[in-house]
Amino acid sequence: MSSLSVFHQSTPDIPNKVLTHLEDIAATLAEQGIRFERWTAQSPVQADAGQAGVLAAYQVQIDRLQHEGGYRAVDVISASGDLMSELLDEHVYSDDLVRFFAAGRSLVSVRAGEYVHAVVCEKGDLIVVPAGLRVWIDGGDNPHFVAVRLFNQPEGVVAQFTGEKLAERYARLDD
Repeated sequence: MSSLSVFHQSTPDIPNKVLTHLEDIAATLAEQGIRFERWTAQSPVQADAGQAGVLAAYQVQIDRLQHEGGYRAVDVISASGDLMSELLDEHVYSDDLVRFFAAGRSLVSVRAGEYVHAVVCEKGDLIVVPAGLRVWIDGGDNPHFVAVRLFNQPEGVVAQFTGEKLAERYARLDD
């Protein structure tokens, strides 16, 4: 189940609020300029579908999002333990962070002002975090997800690490 926990930076172990209803999650994230919605496949996605099969199943939504956000590139990524451990540290992107989860789950944490918004994204969830917001991403102890990424420039999807250790104070996906 998708969820959102909102923490003040001074209390990383006690959330101010925990939300599980899609509308509440989307509305709370929208206050920070973050888009959150749920997509349904236009056709069944087979376990071995590959990039083409995943993109075909969600092509209508992807086309709409590309048009709305001006995103020029689309690809599909799968979980990787090495990649995921790197993203546990706080970082920013020069492009929007756009992820649609076609399978699996991940914890996307966003620092906006004095608050951290920790979103458990699962199959069917789209999250769009504006460029420049501080994030960290946790795929869990055994990462498993397939995600569609949209972006404008290849260099926009390269994480720029802040060097701050705030992310270390928060629970991980599997804690």
